[in-house]
Amino acid sequence: MPLLRTPPNAPPTPAHRSSLLRKTVVAVTGGTVLMVGVAMVVLPGPAVVVIPAGLAILATEFLWARHALRKAKEMVARAIRANGGGQPPSPNDTGPDRSEHSSATDERRRGSSQKRST
Repeated sequence: MPLLRTPPNAPPTPAHRSSLLRKTVVAVTGGTVLMVGVAMVVLPGPAVVVIPAGLAILATEFLWARHALRKAKEMVARAIRANGGGQPPSPNDTGPDRSEHSSATDERRRGSSQKRST
């Protein structure tokens, strides 16, 4: 049994009060940001940015939020890997769709310019 254990009916210490105040402020702030982010799922706004921000605020004090944030990061990393690493196409990369579209557009432009010149 620890020697410095406080009795159950002892008044809270200043350190305990500040810790409780910090936890309350983090809970209210993070919870509000998280709820606004959840509302942005159906309302216009950047929900994919606000929800992780709320979880990050909550994760500074709560273990369950830290786990939820870690899971969300893992899901995003898996999605990026599944979609080819998230690299944008290079400007010189002309895939089959892009080259077919541009050649058809070029032919239409040539045809319309020939009609005007005659």
